[in-house]
Amino acid sequence: MRLGSGTFAACCVAIEVLGVAVFLRGFFPAPVRSPSRTEHRAEPPAPEPSSGASSNWTKLPPPLFSKVVIMLIDALRDDFVFGSKGVKFMPYLTYLVEKGASHSFVAEAKPPTVTMPRIKVDDNVTRHLDKVLERDDWDVLILHYLGLDHIGHASGPESPLVGRKLSEMDGVLMRIHTSLLSREAGVLPPSALVLCGDHGMSETGSHGASSVGEVNTPLIFISSAFERKTGDIRHPKHVQQTDLAVTLAVGLGLPIPKNSVGSLLFPIVERRPMREQLRFLHLNTVQLVKLLQENVPLYKKDPGFEQFKMSERLHGNWIKLYLEESNSEVLSHLGAKVRRQYRDALETLSLSLSRQVAPYDAYSMAVGTAVVLEVLTLLLLSIPKALGSKAELEVPLSSPLFSLLFYLTLLALSAVHIIVCTSAESSCYFCSLSWLTAGGVMVLISLLLCAVVSALTRTSVTVKPPSTIPAHCSSRWSELDLLILSGTVGHVLSLGASSFIEEEHQTWYFLVNTLCLALCREVYSNCFLGNDPDLPVARASDGAAPVLPFRSCGSDSEGDGAQQPSSASDVLGAHEKWMVLASPWAVLTCCRLLRSLNQTGVQWAHRPALGHWLASSDHKAALSVLAALSLVMVFVLLQRRCSPVSRGATALGLVGVYCYRAAVGNVLFPWQRDNVSKGVVEARFVYVLVLGILFTGTRNLLKSQVVAADSSSRTVGLWEIHSGLVLLAALLLRPHNLPVLVFSLLIQILMTKFIWKPLKHDAAEITIMHYWFGQAFFYFQGNSNNIASVDVSAGFVGLDDYVEIPTILLTAFATYAGPILWASHLVNYLSSETSSSSALRHACFCYALMGSIPVCAYIILVTSLRYHLFIWSVFSPKLLYEGMHLLITAVICIFFTALDQTKLTKS
Repeated sequence: MRLGSGTFAACCVAIEVLGVAVFLRGFFPAPVRSPSRTEHRAEPPAPEPSSGASSNWTKLPPPLFSKVVIMLIDALRDDFVFGSKGVKFMPYLTYLVEKGASHSFVAEAKPPTVTMPRIKVDDNVTRHLDKVLERDDWDVLILHYLGLDHIGHASGPESPLVGRKLSEMDGVLMRIHTSLLSREAGVLPPSALVLCGDHGMSETGSHGASSVGEVNTPLIFISSAFERKTGDIRHPKHVQQTDLAVTLAVGLGLPIPKNSVGSLLFPIVERRPMREQLRFLHLNTVQLVKLLQENVPLYKKDPGFEQFKMSERLHGNWIKLYLEESNSEVLSHLGAKVRRQYRDALETLSLSLSRQVAPYDAYSMAVGTAVVLEVLTLLLLSIPKALGSKAELEVPLSSPLFSLLFYLTLLALSAVHIIVCTSAESSCYFCSLSWLTAGGVMVLISLLLCAVVSALTRTSVTVKPPSTIPAHCSSRWSELDLLILSGTVGHVLSLGASSFIEEEHQTWYFLVNTLCLALCREVYSNCFLGNDPDLPVARASDGAAPVLPFRSCGSDSEGDGAQQPSSASDVLGAHEKWMVLASPWAVLTCCRLLRSLNQTGVQWAHRPALGHWLASSDHKAALSVLAALSLVMVFVLLQRRCSPVSRGATALGLVGVYCYRAAVGNVLFPWQRDNVSKGVVEARFVYVLVLGILFTGTRNLLKSQVVAADSSSRTVGLWEIHSGLVLLAALLLRPHNLPVLVFSLLIQILMTKFIWKPLKHDAAEITIMHYWFGQAFFYFQGNSNNIASVDVSAGFVGLDDYVEIPTILLTAFATYAGPILWASHLVNYLSSETSSSSALRHACFCYALMGSIPVCAYIILVTSLRYHLFIWSVFSPKLLYEGMHLLITAVICIFFTALDQTKLTKS
């Protein structure tokens, strides 16, 4: 069966997405399974180390608190409480921290700093608070407030709404605290109020990674059981978030959770008698030692275990002295020594357990890796045919099913699957699938292996000796070919270093700038030196084999490869020559301006950028002017190829974008408006226009399919679809990022008119250039390989509440707007500016190949580096980005293939 290279590439990327999904499911550990009813039994307390002690020593000490209220404020940063914002907006809490009976800590969260969705609206949490506090049928009350998190996602930590929300939370805290104090006026034991945050927020208002603003959260215990203090406390001790579970269990007189890796916050129990202090520390240490025994085979050699045994011996000696009523001073000194020894053992044990390897699902990872590597190998072996003039491949469908290799491989995989799934102690994801699904994946792996072997066989058979290679098939590579090859290899190699991943935007900025310089050199050679045979500048005419390192020659080429097209100096006038020469420098200037708009990455993320300056409330007028000018420029650059109806809809849509941003308070209205709304009506108005433009473009595409003579409808239809996507991006991107759209459209026009057309670049080179610019514009938007840089607010534009599917789609489009818009422009260029029938197929194959190479290489790298120190904070977020980018690439390739099929049907 013969398939076009585009269809073949789209199928390969779709299969590759499946492999990456299986690998991701195996790489990221599954949530801990909840114990069943029979397993969920409170273990008896560990016996206290003593000789001849009475039985009451084995009981748990009495609880510290009768009731505990946990006030969890989502995305609460530590500087919101202990910094200037806390003093200004939370005066009651500041009073309690400085002069009240409280203990303050900074709790460090472990990345990824995310929250499982629970309660949605804040008013619904507070309105039942008074009634609940009056009742006596509860022991622990958990209040989860999400409003601060929503504000951070929408406006960032410097938004004026943050102060209002902190003031509201301070009022709620005062209500809770005063209510607890009034209850204690009777005979009830003291209660405790715990204020905490699950994570913080970055400077852009998001979270998920490991920056200081995201991982540092306040943790404050407030209770009349503590000794009142005086003085300004501004440097609280840093602890781990996992310490909270242990402290709450001890405070309520409950067993410590079995799988907890935290240690007791000792200041909470420092006023208790020495006997109870040592008992608390002993219980915590015994629990960690049991966890260490279950997870570390050589636990006896662990330093924490040795410290624990020493602590137990000292604790036994202290108990003997206590029972003998020995000298109180000696007893006090020995107790302090035992306490210090226990705390050192707790710290060491907690650190050892926290560093334990995550439960990787090696079997699922291996299955996903096998699929991905087989697909990439098949793509690489198909390059000569896929990028030939016919852009077709012979794909045998029946021969693998009747080959011995297929059945042997399938039998071996089935045996491995049965052995792994029946003997493994812990279940893996791939084993949890049905046998039919698992069998289908194994059949797919066997078929891909047969296809790879068949392709290798055909390649070895069809390789021609040097004497038979046509004389016109030049082996010289142009400078652009060398740049593409070295840039691709260099980018893949850079993924093995955490610093290069954190600063990957620098790699793409360098590649794009170097590309512009190479184009400038090529422009100079073509426009001013003419056809100099000594220059390595050779272009293939449209429809010929691509002039790339993997180009094919011989029978698959259309026309004579020795016939070179006329140089740009023969077809351009003097004025146009200077425009062509200036275009690469203009693109370089645009890229340099875009780099100043957003600071991304890690190393310079703290430095102020133009975007930060524009987004501040003090410069709203400047942002309003910039946004208005950007929207006008977007219309000017888009309207030239749209139909009158789409041109009018685009203009109205851009006006609606400004009205939406003004409604939510990002920019100023040209007229007076007092109230600030959610902008739902304005955003939905733009959505309607976007859908209308996309519908018009699709209708024109169908019209060109029916009317064979109407070739202009196809060009107009594709451009209208591109315009609709640009309008949607203008709505979803933040106002200070609107210049990114303007420069994107401007660079596309410059490259089209003065680079690609005059120099006659082939489809493969144009595709790779589009791919590079798309990657650079991904970072020009302010994105990075940090999960916190994802603009989640884009998913809520025009929505009253959280709706899962639209939110996911809108967030994904806003995040990958750069690559998507450059891919959309690629389709427009190849459909309107080239006459080659195989251009779309070449483009689809190259796009799939460029997206597959880094994914496959990175899967191997991240597997080998899975024990690296930065695996969860650096490498795993990048893995998620690569998986999502491959999914976007698959959608783009399917769109390419669909257009190619309609073009073939029409012809």
